Amino acid sequence: MEAKINRFFDSVGSFFSGNSENIPWCDHDVIAGCEREVSEAETPKQKNDSVMRLSWALVHSKDEADVNRGIGMLEASLSNSSSPLITREKLYLLAVGYYRNGDYPRSRQLIDHCLEIEPNWRQAMTLKKAVGDKIAKDGVIGVGIATTAIGLLVGGIAAALVRR
Repeated sequence: MEAKINRFFDSVGSFFSGNSENIPWCDHDVIAGCEREVSEAETPKQKNDSVMRLSWALVHSKDEADVNRGIGMLEASLSNSSSPLITREKLYLLAVGYYRNGDYPRSRQLIDHCLEIEPNWRQAMTLKKAVGDKIAKDGVIGVGIATTAIGLLVGGIAAALVRR
C-alpha cells in the first residue's frame, strides 16, 4: 500500500516538475549478466571490477531488494578501497542506492562527501540537484497534506457548530 502511495506522489510530482531525473535504470538481464561475470572472474582484479559493475547495476535497479543488495555490497567493500577514485565511485553508487530507496538525507550526505573528493564532478552535482529537488518536493507535499488535514478538521468543526 505504501508503495502505491509513493508511486502516486511521484507521478503527481512528475506532473508538476517535468520529471527531471537523469539517473538511469537497470533491468534484471543486465544484473544477471553482471552476476555471471562475477562468478566467472579468474583474477582478483577481474572479480573487483565485476563486483563494481554488479553494484552499479543493483543500485540502478527498479527492484528495491536489488537496490538494498547493492547498498550492502558497496558498504561492505568501502573500507578496502584502493584509491580515492574508487572510494568516490563507491560513495556515489551508495548515494544513488539511498536516493532510489528514498533516504534523501543520507544520499545528500554521501554526495557531499564525493564532492569533497572531486569538487567539480558533474555526475555527483547532478545527483545532488536531484536529491535537493526530491527533498523540496517531499516538503511541499507534506505541507499540502497537513494543510488539507487542518482544513478538513476546521470544516468538520464548523459543520458541527452549524448543526447545533
